[in-house]
Amino acid sequence: MKKIILLSILFIATNLFSQTYPDSQKDGKYYTINGAKIWVVTFGKGDPLFLIPGGPGGSHFGLRSFDALSSTNTLVYFDGFGRGKSDVAKDVKEYSLQRDIDDLEALRKAMGYAAINVLGHSYGGLVAQGYAIQHPQNTKHLIIANSFHSYLMWQENDDNSNREIKTNYPEVWEDLKKIRDKGAISSDSIHQAIYGKVPYGFLYAYNPDKFISRGKKPYPNPLNTKLYYQMVGKDGDFTVSSDIGKFDFRKQLKDLKMPILIIGGRYDRVAVPFMMVKYKEYCPQAKFVMFEKSGHNPQIEQPEEDFALIREFLEK
Repeated sequence: MKKIILLSILFIATNLFSQTYPDSQKDGKYYTINGAKIWVVTFGKGDPLFLIPGGPGGSHFGLRSFDALSSTNTLVYFDGFGRGKSDVAKDVKEYSLQRDIDDLEALRKAMGYAAINVLGHSYGGLVAQGYAIQHPQNTKHLIIANSFHSYLMWQENDDNSNREIKTNYPEVWEDLKKIRDKGAISSDSIHQAIYGKVPYGFLYAYNPDKFISRGKKPYPNPLNTKLYYQMVGKDGDFTVSSDIGKFDFRKQLKDLKMPILIIGGRYDRVAVPFMMVKYKEYCPQAKFVMFEKSGHNPQIEQPEEDFALIREFLEK
């Protein structure tokens, strides 16, 4: 699954760019956060909107399709610890969901903001939810985009993805079964290579043509594989463990008082709709929107509708 996520980062990052926006590799600065240098690119006008990328292990580069929101908000993109241009841990055990939450709060303080809006996409939604729960007084608006409310939902991500591959790409599944029978697990390179044979759009898109690479300059460390398998578990494409195998926000979401927007995609086979709609039960006070012609990335497939929704929400 890591191979598919890496492809998603590259595809998303090369779509919807404009020369009028800052360069991810040059037009930023470092902040020292909890002993590590964190790369930050910020621009726009208005209230700050911190955008938290997925993975876990993805850099901010994969979220640059949100650039258009800079007309109404100051966008704060950052490479979390171990990602992109930021410092990398000497020991993979330093990576954790709690570390990401703590780093977000430390970054808010370092940048001098009293309170912030947060948008977390995919895994980034875990950080956003955890941040809002732990620091509600510093969270003005919470946007949960194509994310997960619990380890059970992430496990369904694995189970559903594997069912779809087994059903629609039986030849890939057969190759996978052969190496797993010999003891291979998700974090092994041969395992990742076989997963990479499945087209990105099959699991992540309504219209795969929206995700054609445009040959942009590669971004450094777009997905930290060691971080990914530290946090999802060594066989995390089949059975989640470690941090991702135990997080659960379901009982806490209903107590949040800030405005909340939850975004899903009808064709998302990762943050699957039947689990996504359960947010209505766990977080009934939120505004919930399912994009009918999108997969995991409505900001790519239905950007006009998505951005209009986000702007209206942040104005409240």
